[in-house]
Parts: sequence; structure tokens; C-alpha cells
Amino acid sequence: MNKKIDSNDIAVATIDPKDVDRRIYDLYDEYCHSGMTRRDFLQKAGAMTIAGVSGLAMAQSLLPRYAQAQTISFTDERIKATYVDYPSPGGTSGEMRGYLVQPATEGPHPAVIVIHENRGLNPYIEDVARRFATQGFLALAPDGLSPVGGYPGNDDDGKVLQRSLDQTKLKQDMLNSARFVQSHELSTGKLGSVGFCWGGGATNFLAVTMGNDLHAGVPYYGSAPDAAEIGSIQAPLMVQAASDDERINAQWPDFEAALQSNSKTFTRNLYEGTKHGFHNNSTPRFDKEAAELSETRTMEFFKQHLS
Repeated sequence: MNKKIDSNDIAVATIDPKDVDRRIYDLYDEYCHSGMTRRDFLQKAGAMTIAGVSGLAMAQSLLPRYAQAQTISFTDERIKATYVDYPSPGGTSGEMRGYLVQPATEGPHPAVIVIHENRGLNPYIEDVARRFATQGFLALAPDGLSPVGGYPGNDDDGKVLQRSLDQTKLKQDMLNSARFVQSHELSTGKLGSVGFCWGGGATNFLAVTMGNDLHAGVPYYGSAPDAAEIGSIQAPLMVQAASDDERINAQWPDFEAALQSNSKTFTRNLYEGTKHGFHNNSTPRFDKEAAELSETRTMEFFKQHLS
């Protein structure tokens, strides 16, 4: 008898990431970046059996495990973390909330905005903000969903909520968040932006919009800005890219050509054998070696340009 697949009935699958079939990875990417529900994702995967292995088991193995992904405790003595509210004129509601993490050492500190993926401020992004604070940065991770109740506790509902928002107003919330942390009393006024997936595209947006007010940008596998806007970029960029990421990599030739023709300062790191989302250590797309190398490069890049 076939068991009905319920979106909340997820068994922990023990499958090596390298054994997950490409078709399941592609289906997962579609699920993450479209209106596909978790139920539909699991049902479509469950219809496949690949080399004797259930597609459903492969699909289950790709879902995030946040409890296993924490690297810096919120009680770590090197940092002080709190949630802060601040105005966001022109944004979704006029108010925003973010996760502010400061080094325990006396400030001021260079500021970094850490921008989430397309599902709100989940535990992975909060952990990334704490990592930056341990390296001496004042880190703000805004929750783009805060005007509509905040990250709902799971990525599925978060994805739906974020897709429902006016994207122009959501980007304005990110811009206001960047300005908030840059002008914070604990900030030196130097600002860097790092973002992942949707947040990578938002980092590119900040680079275009903020001009000289942004001092460094690191987009991870983010959508490129329009070529006509690239002349406005003043911040040096470090583009972090996965080798197996057809959707984002297809944008790179035009992005690179526009950066070059406008004499912008940039570098691109392409991590071989990685997939979109390789930095996210809560899913099997995580590539430990590439993630650690990319994070080290990002920290050094910010220390170079924000000091």
C-alpha cells in the first residue's frame, strides 16, 4: 500500500549527497525558486526510482536541518546578539526588524549586512551573522518578512510569504537596513554587504543603489543587476559562484562584460563541483571545503576594504 505523502511527514534520510540524482537536485532547485509546494516536490520526487533508490528518500535528504547546522552559539562569549526594530520608509510596512550581532570587544566596528535567501531570516542566516561578529564586524541580518509577521519558523511558509511581497518595497527594506547598520552608534561607517541566493541579488542591488556608501559587496550565487545600472557601482565586488548553477551562471558573461566596460573592481571565484547553495550548511548541497574557503575569502575581503 502506498503511503500518502504529507508535507509535514518528513523522515530523516541517510543518503550521501553525491548519490542524489541530478534530476532530484534540479527538482529541488525548482522547488526553492518557484511556487512549487513541499508536497508537490515530494510527490514528484516520489514518482521516481533511480538505480533502486527512492526519489522520495533523495528529496527528503535535501531538506534543511537547521539544528545540525549551528556553528556559533547565540550565547557565545565573543558576541552580543539581539533583535532590533528600526524605521523603513518606503518599505513593506514602514518598519523593519533585524538580528544585530556585535563583537564583545569595544567598538566601533565595521558594519556588514547579511542578506537572507528567498524565505526570510532563518537560523542559517542568523548563524552567518554570528560568524561575522566573531571576526570583528557589527553584523545585521534583516528579516524581510518582519513586516508580515517575520520568518514563520519553516522555509516553506517563508518562501510563500516572501514571494507575496512587493519586491520593490522589499528591496527598499534591505536598503534601509543597510543604512541603519551603517549609521549605528557602534559602526565605523564602513559598510559591506554579503547575501545568498536572493540575498546575493539584493547585494548587487545595494551596490548599484548605494554607490560610494557601500564599500564592499560579496554576492553568493545572486542574480546580476541590469547591465545599464552597473555604471553606478562603486564598491569592489567579490562574486562567489557555484560551478553547477546554470540559471545564475548564464547571467555571468553579460555581467562580467558590463563590469569590465565600466572599469569596475571585481573578482569572481568559481568553486568547482559545487551546486547553488553550497555555502548553506543545513542541506546536503553544502560543500564544506568550498564554503570554508569562500567564507575565509569573504572575511579577508571585508577586512581589506572596511578597515
